[in-house]
Amino acid sequence: MKVSRLDHIVLPVNNLEQAFRFYHEVFDMQELPEQSTAGTKTIRCGHQLIRLRQIDQPVKLQAAAPTSGSTDLCIVVKDKADDIMNHLKSYFVDIVAGPVKRNGSEGQMTSIYIHDYDQNLIEIATYSNK
Repeated sequence: MKVSRLDHIVLPVNNLEQAFRFYHEVFDMQELPEQSTAGTKTIRCGHQLIRLRQIDQPVKLQAAAPTSGSTDLCIVVKDKADDIMNHLKSYFVDIVAGPVKRNGSEGQMTSIYIHDYDQNLIEIATYSNK
């Protein structure tokens, strides 16, 4: 098998509207209405998608035990760390850790960590060599 890329991730959430508002306002991620349903909102994250799924509305094909707050994901941005921190503060988003140096799929990056409303750990990373 020749893996090309990750297409999307499904993120179980407790409150679909609240989760969407967070990702839309803080990260400016746009909804794809044609791929959303009553229990899901699909949002664009660069070239990939995040599908927010209301946890109490199970679907036929899902993980064995979908649990909100159990995800740890990394979002790569093009902003400087100081600008990211100021942006997060303007939305009253608490910074859990950072900025710290980490290694990602493209080398060394600077990361800032936050939690979303479901307590998922969101790593916001920027590559210095990009």
